[in-house]
Amino acid sequence: MRRAVVLPGRELHWRFSRASGPGGQGVNTTDSRVELFFDLARSPSVPEPLRERAVRRLEGRLVDGVLTIVAAEHRSQLRNREAARERLAATLRDAMRPDPAARRPTRPTRGSVRRRLDAKSRRSALKRLRGRPDD
Repeated sequence: MRRAVVLPGRELHWRFSRASGPGGQGVNTTDSRVELFFDLARSPSVPEPLRERAVRRLEGRLVDGVLTIVAAEHRSQLRNREAARERLAATLRDAMRPDPAARRPTRPTRGSVRRRLDAKSRRSALKRLRGRPDD
């Protein structure tokens, strides 16, 4: 059974500023760029093992344990907020995903080794035939 991690709104902090990029006449007067801050290292909503895994995997993106997501691709602040929220969810989902199973080393089968060596010797014989005949 997979449990979903739900982040309460009080743990998300927002900051808005003027965005460069697409827009018309009103683009310079609307604060449509969105920055979303989530304190991952100190969040009580994320279970401890998942939090440790996420902090370890996102350590290059965290500043004092806080993850920052920026969205400015839409003209509307509301759409940028939704984009930032979705990006935060995707980032945390990837960071909390369990480690892949360890690869068990395997050996090639006897038949595959024989086929490979036969092909090498056939190729070698073909190349030998291309040379000048010895007189």
